[in-house]
Formats: sequence, structure tokens, C-alpha cells
Amino acid sequence: MKSALWSLLLCAALLRSGVQATYPLSAGDPQLIAAQSYAQSRNNGRPPPRTLNLAKTDSQCRSRPLDLVFIIDSSRSVRPGEFEKVKIFLADMVDTLDVGSDATRVAVVNYASTVRMEFLLKDHFNKPDLKKAISHIEPLAAGTMTGLAIKTAVNEAFTEQSGARPRSRNISKVAIIVTDGRPQDQVEEVSAAARASGIEIYAVGVDRADMQSLQLMASIPLEDHAFYVETYGVIEKLTSKFRETLCGVDPCAMGHDCQHICVNSNASYYCKCRIGYILNADKKTCSVKQVKVEVVEDPCKCEARLAFQKQTQAALQQLTAKHILSNVSGRIEHLENMLGRP
Repeated sequence: MKSALWSLLLCAALLRSGVQATYPLSAGDPQLIAAQSYAQSRNNGRPPPRTLNLAKTDSQCRSRPLDLVFIIDSSRSVRPGEFEKVKIFLADMVDTLDVGSDATRVAVVNYASTVRMEFLLKDHFNKPDLKKAISHIEPLAAGTMTGLAIKTAVNEAFTEQSGARPRSRNISKVAIIVTDGRPQDQVEEVSAAARASGIEIYAVGVDRADMQSLQLMASIPLEDHAFYVETYGVIEKLTSKFRETLCGVDPCAMGHDCQHICVNSNASYYCKCRIGYILNADKKTCSVKQVKVEVVEDPCKCEARLAFQKQTQAALQQLTAKHILSNVSGRIEHLENMLGRP
């Protein structure tokens, strides 16, 4: 009885205010079920039209590089205007990320009854090119093969050949699935296999999306990885949520104890020293680098010096010998004079 009353009150509030909301999913939440039922039965609101802005490239995310793959539903249930809003959401996400070959790389997998790789992680390393590629994406129509799309992303998008960084680099691998329907194939096994391979999955359901399927696809905790929005018109509100989650914080900006230079490294940091200094054993402080001066003699100069020394010694010996002989000769002559020569 209380659950039914809650549902009626929620629907009445939504009817009065015309609010369009986003919800994190929790299994069996009666308020959320009522909200989704209401969203499916009413006409979607039409906010002022927005177009994809190719020029805007500001970024507040600088601390966590990602291999990020968007998996977007473009089945027949997604109307052309709604698909444009998905592309605006992707462009807004690109604007919030620190994009680059050594930062975040982005790929897009487009699916309906078939799957199409729109571009790979290795294709675009700057925001203008990424947003231009997003603007050219066209819907595929027909069915909703979400499981096939996830499998394709794992086998073709998250590979080193396609631009994903090696596992040894410890770069986070993230998939964001956006869908508005119930999958027409199995998603539980392929999603579990993707998560087991190290891919973190976020599932965003819109309007008629099946909540149980979103929960089967998403990583845990579900409240941080599975979301429902009533219409494509408010999907862009999730941008700030993803920015908080994917960017994290700047460890160096939060405070550090490096004496010279702090360098961000994923969710942590390490210290470096300025030129001419070396890092001490504590990995925080720096000392002046001791330079050992090693004098290398020119062999030719050494040989010349030795030859000169030998010549000098020989000359001195000759002079000494002459001086001694001269002195002896003088003394003999003096003695002879004293004794008288015959």
C-alpha cells in the first residue's frame, strides 16, 4: 500500500512540475520503477534545440588517462532528433576529458541489429578531430543487438592493434553503453567476460530502456555504474557525473610532500628533482648531484714529458760530472804547486 502511494505521489509531482530527471539504479526501487513507467507513457519533453559545438574544447580533467569506448544504440526506436542528442552528449564528454595519445583515447561503437566501428582509439588524438568524427556518425536503425556490440568492443576496440595501451601501462579501460531499449540478444555473459578482462562498464538507459539489462551489463557498485534518464533531452546532465567519476582528483593539486616537482600518475603521484639534483632515498627530497672530475692525460703529452725529464736529468748529470772533474783537476794543480813541481 505504501509503495503504491509513493508511486502515485511521485507521478503527481512529475506531472505538476514537468521535471526531467536522472536516476542511479538500485534493484527493486519502487520509486524508480514508477518514474520509468511514467516516462514511457508520456510524451517526451522538448527542451530548446542544441547543436554539436565543434569549437568548444575546454577541459577540467587532467589526472587519469583512459582507453574510453562509447557503445551507442542507434536502433529504430531512437528517433533522429534523439540520436543528435546522443552525439551532443558524446561531444560534451570529449570536452571534459584530457584527450591525447598519452592521455585519454576515445573510440565509438555504433550498433542496432548490426555493429559498426565508427573510429578506433588510435584514430584521433585531439578534440576537434574527435568531435568532427562524432558529428559524422549516422544511425543504423533496425534491431538492438547490445550483446553483440559489447563483444565487438572487447574484440575489436579494446585491442592494442586498435590503439588500446598494453596492460603493463595500467591505463583504465572504460566502456559507456547508451541504450533506450531491451536487448534482443544475451548481455549477461558477454558483459561478465568484458568486466573480467578489466573493462569497467557504465550503462545508461533512456526512456524505454530495460533496467534489469542495465544492471546485468554494468560494473559494481551498480549505484555508481548504472543510470536511467527519462529522455534524451536530459542525457547531457550525466556529463558532470561522468566527469567526477572518470577524472577523479588531481593528486598533486590536493597536496604533496615533494621538495621540487610533483608528477601525477593515475590516482597517485611521484616526485622528481630539478636538473642538477638527484632524488634521495626517501623519494621526496633532493640533493645536489656530485660531479666526479676525472683528468685524462694525453698519452702523447706524457711521453713528451718523460723524454724531456730524461734529457734534463742527463744534462744535469753531465754538468755535475764536468764540475766535479774541474774541481778535482784544480785541487791537484794546487797541491802540485805547493809541493813544487820538479
